[in-house]
Amino acid sequence: MNFFRLKTEEFDFKLFACSLLLSLIGVLLIYSAKHASTPNEKGLFLKQLFWLSFSLIAASIIFLIPLRLHEILSYLYYLSAVLLLLAVLFIGATRLGATRWFELKGLTFQPSEWAKIATVFALSRYLAYSRRSYRSILWIGTVAVIGIIPLLLVLKQPDLGTSLVFLALIFSMLYWAKVPLLFILLICSPIISLVAGFHWISWGIFFLFIIYILYLLRPGFFFSAWVLILNLGFGILTPLIWNRLHDYQKLRVLVFLDPNRDPLGAGYQIIQSKVAIGSGGIFGKGFLHGSQTKLAFLPMQHTDFIFSVAGEEFGLIGSLIFLAIFFYLVFRGFSIAAKSRNSFSSYVAFGLTSILAFQGMVNLGMAMGLLPVTGVPFPLTSYGGSSLLISWVSIAILLAIHYRWTEY
Repeated sequence: MNFFRLKTEEFDFKLFACSLLLSLIGVLLIYSAKHASTPNEKGLFLKQLFWLSFSLIAASIIFLIPLRLHEILSYLYYLSAVLLLLAVLFIGATRLGATRWFELKGLTFQPSEWAKIATVFALSRYLAYSRRSYRSILWIGTVAVIGIIPLLLVLKQPDLGTSLVFLALIFSMLYWAKVPLLFILLICSPIISLVAGFHWISWGIFFLFIIYILYLLRPGFFFSAWVLILNLGFGILTPLIWNRLHDYQKLRVLVFLDPNRDPLGAGYQIIQSKVAIGSGGIFGKGFLHGSQTKLAFLPMQHTDFIFSVAGEEFGLIGSLIFLAIFFYLVFRGFSIAAKSRNSFSSYVAFGLTSILAFQGMVNLGMAMGLLPVTGVPFPLTSYGGSSLLISWVSIAILLAIHYRWTEY
């Protein structure tokens, strides 16, 4: 590749434009969310601009790195991510009861963000070269272990929202590996049993359904035995796992089911977010004129609830335009995965896009009260240097895969 001459016909300007537009919209929304706050918070949009500039420089460098090098270093990336996740538990900065960040002279970095990309590379490397059948317990187990190790380390911080990203990544990569959906259902069935286990009737009905699926697929004795044992175990352990959750995590689930359970406490964010979005109407209140935002009725509006700011100030029309840009970005990412001729690159593109899509959907669900509050930022838009940097690294890798889609 000629590093000094860009083949414009192979560069995905649409993906780049969508990504840059979402980032710039994010800077505007952060400015709007904090323009009436304290002097320190007023400058958060400048920090976001700094991180955006740094992210674009980093993305330019990542774009130039040959994909073959990523493939060679995939497992080293993964090892470095696991070591960083271990290290942050011992020497990381603690805020609000969570130890998630490395901090140096005012700058912070969240290693779980890097772990997302590293896990995508490790899973892609394994799936691209593994010759085992998806019916093999060893094959399924290896995929699960690669994803579950960072999941457990992130959950230890604790960071429930980010840990769910790794769970979604496992299932999305299995889907792209052409594992039938019913098999994926069997694989994720213990998690469903964990939820259904809160009521013995619902869990019993689901367990009978799993037996029926096993009868239809006949995946083999050992695979079937493992599925049944895990479902039994998770169903029985549900009360014990619930008791192991932190109080704030329990409250988030209960408040999601009934926000009015604690309207001035844990349910306050969900209620105020829905008020903000609803008050925007069709055309919104206008930039810098959101009362929920301006009067700080909505906490964390520049991070977890950035979409609420957009909904209040730009209304339904503005929100739909915002979502259209994001979903077109996701469409471009999945198109790149389908277009790539190399299996490793295709898996990487699908995995990275799945992470962006999952985070966006979860963040939207939080803002609209459809999902519990889990602290997942909106990609490229929410305030946060680590999140913005890693999002742009993901975009750079997608651009590189599109640019070199015919290579090896």
